[in-house]
Amino acid sequence: MKLHGYFRSSASYRVRIALNLKGLSAEHLSHHLRKGEQRAADYLAINPQGFVPTVQGDAGANLTQSLAIIEWLDETHPEPPLLPKEPLRRAHVRAFAQVIACDTHPIQNLKILARLRELGLSEEKVTDWAAWANREGLAACEKLIAAEAGPFCFGDTPTIADLCLVPQLANARRFGVDVAAFPRLLGAEEAAKALKAFADAAPERQHDAE
Repeated sequence: MKLHGYFRSSASYRVRIALNLKGLSAEHLSHHLRKGEQRAADYLAINPQGFVPTVQGDAGANLTQSLAIIEWLDETHPEPPLLPKEPLRRAHVRAFAQVIACDTHPIQNLKILARLRELGLSEEKVTDWAAWANREGLAACEKLIAAEAGPFCFGDTPTIADLCLVPQLANARRFGVDVAAFPRLLGAEEAAKALKAFADAAPERQHDAE
């Protein structure tokens, strides 16, 4: 298996955590996003969006989009499970993950911020936009799991929700967000980071870290 990613990519970070939790190994291939390496012709041939991550499975299939990759890993390597078995519970976990992966992360990622700069926004306003996007999304997530016992987002084991949360909190801090406003999320993050699978997936521990 090959994982095309980048050390600071939140979506790649999610997949690294999933691989570690499943005890799976992959060859890590880096594409430097700030240098535009993800737009090279050979990479676009396997991921037409020019995004990371992409997973190339043992059978040669190219899989894109982090949540789809993680659910594929969960279905093909079911232990430990990353989604609850009960349908309603599973829907709640997916909804939380999608608040981050669909509605928060995409509007503060490198592509959007570059476009804001192209439109003439100052660096201060670009950073303010990214911070706003993170605060809005994390505030919703805080409320979504306020009644959950924890210590993780949904119970006593990590789910796909935690795989999305930990990288997004890292993003929020990078844009200057005061994450102390989200104590329930910070509790789940603390529980997750205590696990080797999460710690080993951290950006600063990757071979391409800068």
